[in-house]
This record gives sequence, C-alpha cells and structure tokens, in this order.
Amino acid sequence: MGGEYSNLIMLVLMGLVFYFFFIAPSLRKQKREKKFSSELKKGDRVVTKSGMHGKVADFSEKLNTVIIETGAGKITFDRSSISLELTKQLNDRLSPKAEKK
Repeated sequence: MGGEYSNLIMLVLMGLVFYFFFIAPSLRKQKREKKFSSELKKGDRVVTKSGMHGKVADFSEKLNTVIIETGAGKITFDRSSISLELTKQLNDRLSPKAEKK
C-alpha cells in the first residue's frame, strides 16, 4: 500500500519539476515577447529573427504586420518576426549609457 502512494508522489513531483523547468519559463518568454510586440512604436530600432536591421516605419493592425525601413527600402514583416533578444542587444549597444563605458 505504501508503494502505491510513493509512486503517485514521485509522478506528481516529476510533473511539478517538468512544469517549473520547461513550461513556466516558456510561458514567461511568450508573455514578454507579446508585450514587446504590442509596445513597438514608430521610430524604434529593431532586428528581425532573420537578422534584418531597421526602424519601424508603420504598422498594419489588420494584418498584424510591421513595416520596417531598411537600407534597401521598406519591407513588411509579421510582428512575430521581430526578435526581442536581438533588438535588446542592438539598443543596449546604441544607448548613450553604453557609449560612456
């Protein structure tokens, strides 16, 4: 009888570990990316997940896209293609605080 409960407890503990190490961080990352995407505004410097650098020129709420002005012209991307991490790295390098160091 005690073995049945220990197996159940181990299964529940494994489920909790799986949740806290795999599912919860993924949910937090999705939430940060969605917030980042919704807070984009015209003139923001961004980097796409494919590595394209540019400034936000306009938005299309109907198509959920963003128009980015690059050296080659204006290109339309899905909002989800803007990289939070790469954009943050770019803006950290270009910020006035980074230049003073």
